[in-house]
Amino acid sequence: MKKKVDPVVDEAIETLNMKDGPSRRRLIEGAGLFSATAAASALIAACTSSSSSSASSTSSGNPTGGVFPKTPGWKFWFVNHADTNEFFTPTKYGYSDAAALLGLPTPQWGGSASSSFTEMISFMNTAISAKADGIALAQISNTAFTGVVSNAMSGGIPVVTYNADGIYANGVAEIGSNRLAYVGQALYLSGQAMGEQIKTLVPGGGHIAIFIATVGTGNIQPRFDGAKAVLGSSYQIDEVATSTVDATELSTEKSYMLGHKGTLKGAFAVDSGSTANLAAALSGAGLSIPAGGFDTDPRTLAALSSGKLKFSIFQDPYLQGFLPVLYLYLYNLSGTQIAPPDTDTGLTVLTPSNVSQVLKNSRFQGGSSAQQYLQRPSGAISQPPATTST
Repeated sequence: MKKKVDPVVDEAIETLNMKDGPSRRRLIEGAGLFSATAAASALIAACTSSSSSSASSTSSGNPTGGVFPKTPGWKFWFVNHADTNEFFTPTKYGYSDAAALLGLPTPQWGGSASSSFTEMISFMNTAISAKADGIALAQISNTAFTGVVSNAMSGGIPVVTYNADGIYANGVAEIGSNRLAYVGQALYLSGQAMGEQIKTLVPGGGHIAIFIATVGTGNIQPRFDGAKAVLGSSYQIDEVATSTVDATELSTEKSYMLGHKGTLKGAFAVDSGSTANLAAALSGAGLSIPAGGFDTDPRTLAALSSGKLKFSIFQDPYLQGFLPVLYLYLYNLSGTQIAPPDTDTGLTVLTPSNVSQVLKNSRFQGGSSAQQYLQRPSGAISQPPATTST
């Protein structure tokens, strides 16, 4: 005898546009579907099973059970200037998570370990030859990438920049390419914020050092320039290059500090690696002076917690991986109707008093590969009054 189908089930089947298959047959033919309550329970179980099956059986493009239509398996490429640096671990987690969310292949990562323009351009040309569906470029120069970005865009490959977007001359951005948008920190402004922190820690001026991995590159030079503009002539500022090699950064900083122990009033840095080595260099040189810098390397967080560093400015590298994938996806999905926007990923000043919010290991900071839900603290949300807008 044919079983009666509850109207709730029948309506749900039509609403979900469920084609004939195991889930539909299970709903229609299953025993006990004669009340709305039983129907709802069965519907949830069947839909969960159907969604899981659809997601696992889709090898390219987004899962058919999602709210977006099925798409090609768009492959995006990330071109980087320090592609072995641990700073970009959360960036990689960010683009991996975005790709998984959208049902896309994990983006291709590469470029240079030492900010070599030649190596970065070569990798980008490989992406163009491979007919990448989108490219995210850490554009650390306002001149080196003009041609290759133009070639990609002329060939129909959308390009966004992340982490770096050309240089600043006297505080004015010189981007140097026709990229679509930038996702990253407002670098010159972050340097100015650093300068304000230094003025508080070393009032009245004096001799300070600002360590920098690679002088002149667009990802960090604007920070030095911004800080210098704020500090003015009462400070004697030494810009000290440390390289992109961790051990060399430490030895360079320690050697400099030993040579200037008598006059140095503060030690600061504008990149992740140079900041992470500050505490060890100060200890090795026998100095106890104000120090601070950028980013959330585990060594930096430990030094903030102990008070050896007084501040570190956070730029959210996870978002610098997640958002380019999302923007390139929407650009392709919408037939270019949704153009990616320039996006500031933030300027958060971490101090010993507020560093606890980022101490838990997570994919968002790069300290853990585990997918996990971090419950936000209860109570009031502490945030100063907003001062900027678009």
